[in-house]
Amino acid sequence: MAGFQFFERDLKLATAGMEPDAIDKALAAFAKQELKRVIGEGIASPTYERYVNGVHNAPEEAVKAPGPIVYEFVNWPLVINAALAELQKRSPRRSGKFASSFIVIAGGRAVATDFSKIRPDAEIIITNFMPTVRKAEVGYLGIPEQRLFQGAARLMGSRFRGAYSFEAKFLNIRAGLHAQIPYRLKRGTRRYAVGSPIAYPSILINAL
Repeated sequence: MAGFQFFERDLKLATAGMEPDAIDKALAAFAKQELKRVIGEGIASPTYERYVNGVHNAPEEAVKAPGPIVYEFVNWPLVINAALAELQKRSPRRSGKFASSFIVIAGGRAVATDFSKIRPDAEIIITNFMPTVRKAEVGYLGIPEQRLFQGAARLMGSRFRGAYSFEAKFLNIRAGLHAQIPYRLKRGTRRYAVGSPIAYPSILINAL
């Protein structure tokens, strides 16, 4: 996770000569002020975990100097939108329909546009509901094999190294997440019978 911490030297500069109880209150107020600022300026996500003197979700007012007060942020909107943009850039371009058919799944539910409410510890799945998605990943729609999901996962993993993991996998996506999922084969193959649901190439994203 990406996080920031208020350091003891900042506390000393701001509270020289104050009594211990007053220092605790000043540190709590400073932390809350800085939290509001970085969220308001778009530096950090409104989705975060708070640790006060090592206690998860304790209020800032419980701090005992020198603390620390630590906020750990998961910026799902930034990460998910970056992955979607890369997938769209790599998509087949005949009509543009494929590029507009990616879906995001978190906590077993499809998430339309507001990614800021996703839990920090959620696993994100991005796939595409078009019946041709498997063909796109294996090189049958005019783009190289594994360029779409595998390629995007590698690039995103490099970009967000140390903060998020990206893994490309074929997944069985359950019914109910989208009206067109799962698509069932109209023709049988050597491995799958007529009516079998396809496996969907996907990217799985987790905060580290």
